[in-house]
Amino acid sequence: MTRVQSPPDAAEMAEALIACPSVTPASGMVFDCLARLLVPLDFEIFRAIHGEAPDGPVENLIAIRRGPTGSRHFAFAGHLDVVPPGDGWTTGAFAPERRGDLLYGRGAVDMKGSIAAMVAAVRAIPAEAGTLSFLITGDEEGPATYGTKVMMEGMRNIGAIPDLCLVGEPTSVARLGDTVKIGRRGSVNMWLEVAGVQGHVAYPHLADNPVPKLVALLAELDAMVLDEGTDWFQPSNLEITQIEVDNPAANVIPALAKARLSIRFNDRHTGTGLVERVGKIAGAHGGRIAKVDLSGEAFLTEPGPFSQLVCDAVEAETGTVPELSTSGGTSDARFLKDFCPVVELGLRNATMHKTDEAVDLADLAALVRIYKRIALAALRG
Repeated sequence: MTRVQSPPDAAEMAEALIACPSVTPASGMVFDCLARLLVPLDFEIFRAIHGEAPDGPVENLIAIRRGPTGSRHFAFAGHLDVVPPGDGWTTGAFAPERRGDLLYGRGAVDMKGSIAAMVAAVRAIPAEAGTLSFLITGDEEGPATYGTKVMMEGMRNIGAIPDLCLVGEPTSVARLGDTVKIGRRGSVNMWLEVAGVQGHVAYPHLADNPVPKLVALLAELDAMVLDEGTDWFQPSNLEITQIEVDNPAANVIPALAKARLSIRFNDRHTGTGLVERVGKIAGAHGGRIAKVDLSGEAFLTEPGPFSQLVCDAVEAETGTVPELSTSGGTSDARFLKDFCPVVELGLRNATMHKTDEAVDLADLAALVRIYKRIALAALRG
């Protein structure tokens, strides 16, 4: 008698993905693995590599299973790239191992475990329920220049912009599902320069020291209160992250002083507006902004039917009533929000980016059920 092999469960799929080394930017083997999991579920796979060094090349994968004409379209989004594992792992970072109730390996929670749960969830959703898709990048942990932004243009090209999208970032804190992200603060980094005139320290009248000017500039920026926060966002904050004066000689007044700052800002601001504001202050101190990296604007998916159906699914499976939040850093939701409403829900984040990153196997199984409920409710509309 022929024995029919059962399809892999979420934990087995997570193990397969973890076993594929995929330090950002990820490509190749880990995408091969995901494609093998999705093809038997009747998903059409689109893979492409975009960009050149230094921010590329980056591999992205779109998988779509189209429902009846006119049906709703729900998308799962995430990333297969991971941060470098570092040293000190009990076992290999890319050698998944179950110990007790936990599955260990780099990406277990951020976010190969969530992607495995997504695949397991859609397995139980009939094709007639509607259109389902996966938007999976290999560059969320890196610059993200050729990741989700490029992939969304691909979705537009094939006429497949979703109605709603869920990102599987590890949003949970103390319990699975206790936090649902409905927005994110924006992020902008600026590199400042103040030029002077080099000279001998014993003859200051023949030089122009840029360091005091930079110190005054940074003091004014550090004292600046951007806002007091909003109903959904914490106050914006400006942090000075680097000061540099390349001056190996003790008796030389330097010609240039540099600094870098980072602003995480809420929806009271735009990145461009903050750059202009900082630029005016820098100019008043004889400085300038030499470089800007605006990685994302603040956004909010207003609480409503979508966030409520996500919360209802969590409560139905776990008994936990989620908190709606905009805390934390940036994610690829900052790009996806330009195409459709997006929220984020995933595993507990206590071990993400740490050595011995691990997912609770019971959480992983529960997340499959939660994702299935969310997708079915989203497709019903």
